[in-house]
Amino acid sequence: MDKKSKKSSEEGYHYIPSKEPEVLSVNPMFARKGEESVPKYKLPDNSMLPETAYQIVHDEIGLDGNARLNLATFVTTWMEPEATRLYMETVDKNMIDKDEYPQTAAIEQRCVNILADLWHSPDARSTIGASTTGSSEACMLGGLALKRRWQNLRRTQKKPIDKPNIVFSSAVQVVWEKFANYWDVEPRYVSITPDKPYLSPEGVLKAVDENTIGVVPILGNTYTGLNDPVADIAKALDDLQKKTGLDIPIHVDAASGGFIAPFLNPDLVWDFRLTRVHSINASGHKYGLVYPGLGWVVWKDKSVLPEDLIFKVSYLGGDMPTFTLNFSRPGAQVLLQYYNFLRLGREGYYKVQKESQNVAHFISKEIKSMGMFELFTDGTDIPVLAWKLKDGYTKKWNLYHLSDKVRERGWQIPAYPLPASMQDTTIMRIVVRNGMSMDLAHLLVEDIKRAVEYLDNLKGPMPSEVAHIRFHH
Repeated sequence: MDKKSKKSSEEGYHYIPSKEPEVLSVNPMFARKGEESVPKYKLPDNSMLPETAYQIVHDEIGLDGNARLNLATFVTTWMEPEATRLYMETVDKNMIDKDEYPQTAAIEQRCVNILADLWHSPDARSTIGASTTGSSEACMLGGLALKRRWQNLRRTQKKPIDKPNIVFSSAVQVVWEKFANYWDVEPRYVSITPDKPYLSPEGVLKAVDENTIGVVPILGNTYTGLNDPVADIAKALDDLQKKTGLDIPIHVDAASGGFIAPFLNPDLVWDFRLTRVHSINASGHKYGLVYPGLGWVVWKDKSVLPEDLIFKVSYLGGDMPTFTLNFSRPGAQVLLQYYNFLRLGREGYYKVQKESQNVAHFISKEIKSMGMFELFTDGTDIPVLAWKLKDGYTKKWNLYHLSDKVRERGWQIPAYPLPASMQDTTIMRIVVRNGMSMDLAHLLVEDIKRAVEYLDNLKGPMPSEVAHIRFHH
């Protein structure tokens, strides 16, 4: 063995990616003459049969994870066959073409009215809202409306408008960081703490001032699934207004909780029952139970959405107000949302969400009973549970190793650090969605127990630098 090889052997094997081939090979059973291979990074010179193109793509995506076993995502991975058929029949409809597809536009408005009523708008039939490509766009719209309202008010008061800020917790989803960056608004983070892992009213009051365009509590944050105390935050801002005159509105980011709380916790006051709540967003493609991508944003009434942000679109001989960032996109998801509203109703949504919550509670109970884990959440706010490894339990492995181990069975369960204020704490999180049955939950628990047993029985510690799968929570 030469000196170089010996050194390499002593240090252990180091993976160096091979140079990727520049072409894709085609199965001889499918390839026509001249189709034995095609370029990977540029357009081929000639066309190929649809069956061949299909097979190439179909084979490659076989390396993706099983969507039904993806417990990292909030996004819907299963719908009924009738919904899938409706999707295929309507995927060619362009949502922005209100004049060409007037009935799809009318159904979109019905969905806005239904959500406004679900979230207790004082005038659900006449309020304004929009479907979006997801909650990210919906958040952008809600934030933009807050900024424009603040600017307009400051102009009437002849005050400067160059230093707007927005307040949210350090556990906020990255879209709000993007909003602040893209729209030149200073983000003010209220750090979560072990005793207050949510946006606290006290923290809000310390962060706001006359340049605050709004406060953004979360209903079901993506780190742990906890709800921020929206009513308590609203009361704190009400008291602040009485003392100082500052009128600071709230936008509720209910991407996950907006389709949970109305059914599982109808007495929780978080929505338009609070006069300070101006707008709400939710993800139709999360617990709205629709395939991606679909979001919704609804304003309490027309008075809180600045008129200069609304565009009029010709529709059915009249004008239809619209306020979105994206333009062309499929109308299919909107129609699937209406399908779910018709198909499930209040009773059906309750049953589906309650079953998800029951499954989350079962998994939480089993995780806690194992002894080495400490629960952060058990699925009560939304059907999401999160846990950490108890301090000092073992030096052989960590949650990243457990995440990698259960992935061998196909389960995708993320492990990641909490936000900057608690970044030394690593947690695992499971999102329970429609389609995660109690039978699957039993299989999952057994696989977690087997993985822990394997890791506990190791003779030495796992490498701390394991190249574990990274998840975006």
